[in-house]
Amino acid sequence: MLIRGISVFAAALVGWWLAVNPVRAQDYPTRAVTIIVPSTPGGGTDIISRIAGDQLSKQLGQAFIIQNVPGAGSVVGTAAGAKAAPDGYTLLAGLTGSMAVNPSLFAKLPYDPIRDFEPVAMLAKYPFVLVVSKGFAAHSVGELIALAKSRPGAINYASAGNGSGQHLSAELFKLVTGTNLTHVPYRGAQSAYTDVIAGQVPVFFDNLASALGQIEGGTVRALAVTGSERSPQLPDVPTVAEAGVPGYENYVWFGLWAPKRTPQPILDRLNAEVKKALADPTVKERIRTTAGEPFEMPRDKMEPFVKAETAKWAEVVKRAGIAVQ
Repeated sequence: MLIRGISVFAAALVGWWLAVNPVRAQDYPTRAVTIIVPSTPGGGTDIISRIAGDQLSKQLGQAFIIQNVPGAGSVVGTAAGAKAAPDGYTLLAGLTGSMAVNPSLFAKLPYDPIRDFEPVAMLAKYPFVLVVSKGFAAHSVGELIALAKSRPGAINYASAGNGSGQHLSAELFKLVTGTNLTHVPYRGAQSAYTDVIAGQVPVFFDNLASALGQIEGGTVRALAVTGSERSPQLPDVPTVAEAGVPGYENYVWFGLWAPKRTPQPILDRLNAEVKKALADPTVKERIRTTAGEPFEMPRDKMEPFVKAETAKWAEVVKRAGIAVQ
C-alpha cells in the first residue's frame, strides 16, 4: 500500500510540474543534450549516434553531444544512462545487446531495460552476413547445412567474442537449422578474420559493415545476409531465408532511450524530431553508406518489441548455454 501511495504521489508530482511549467517541454531543449554511447568511439553505436545527433542539433538548435562510456559489454554506459536525471538532457543510445541480450547474459545486471528507461525512438538496423573462407567446400547455405550435418561439430565458426552479435547470430542459425558448429571466440572481428581467411575457422557471421571490405577484397565469400531483404551493398547475395532457412532474420538495431520518468511531452518532441531526421535524404544516405537502414517504429511499439527480442535471445542464450558472468 505504501509503494502504491508513493507511485500515485510521484505521478501527481509530474503532472503538477508539467501544469506549472508547460513552456519547458514546449521550448525543449534550451541547452545541450548528451547522448551516452555505451561503447568506444568508432563502433556501430557511436556512428549511428553521431549521425542522429548531428541532424538533431540542426533541427533543434542545440548541441547533441556524444559521451562514450564503454565497459563490460555496454553495461557501464547503459547503467549510467539509467541513473541520469529524467529531464530530457541525457539520452542513451541502446542496441540489441544492451537492451535485449544482456538481461540473459548477466546474472546481476545493474539496470532493467524496461523498468529503468522510457523509449524515445528507433534509429537504424544493420544485418549480419554469413561469410566463409575462399577455399571452403560449401558455396551456398544449403551446402553448409548439408556439410555440417554430415560432420557434426567438425566445422568451426568464429565470433568477435562470447555473447557478441556474431556469436548469437551463429547460435540462432544452429538452432533453426539443427546443425552443430563449434564456436571459436576472438577478441573482435578483425582478429577473427586472420583465421577465417586462412581457412582454419571457415565460417563467420559478421556485421555487414565490417565484412564488406573483406568481401569486396575477395578474401572471403558471402553466402547470405541475415536481413529480411537483400542488402543494396550485396544485391546478388540472397538472404538466409531465401537460401533455404525460412524464418531466419537477424539485425543489430539501435535506438534512443531516456531515463524513466522523463516527461511525456519531451519524449513526444524527441520522437517527432527523430522521425523527421530519419526522413531526411542526407541522413538516409549516411546510414545506408554504413550498410544500415533507417528503422522507424511508433514509440508505443518499442517496449513490446524489446520484450519480444529479449524473449527471443533468452531462448538462444539458454539453449546454447552462453554465459559471460
